[in-house]
Amino acid sequence: MGRWGDGRGRLVVRQDGSGGDPEEPGASVPLEIAASYRARTKGLLGRDSVDGALLLSPASGVHTFGMRIPIDVAHLDRRLTVIAVRTMHPGRLGLPRLRARHVLEAEAGAMAKWGLRVGVRVEITQD
Repeated sequence: MGRWGDGRGRLVVRQDGSGGDPEEPGASVPLEIAASYRARTKGLLGRDSVDGALLLSPASGVHTFGMRIPIDVAHLDRRLTVIAVRTMHPGRLGLPRLRARHVLEAEAGAMAKWGLRVGVRVEITQD
């Protein structure tokens, strides 16, 4: 898990542990994958909105200097399990998470709507 190239894909958030059917996806959203140094460095800089989510891989931390909008940030471990979720406003430096191997970014409030929270394991597919 975790060997992607720059491109597009889908992020699937399963509702395991919430009492729902584990086979039933809670959310399936468009995903932009930033795996190269150049794509990770650019990230969401200069954007006014995000269509779905952005995966930075590999990554253990992010900053929001130069961003125009607040974002949700989820740190994922090597098994794609969420180990931390927080909302960051523009101009902030997020501390790296030791076990994090990937970082998901989305518009503020989106991750809660998708059911993305600590302990949830996500699936990532690349087109």
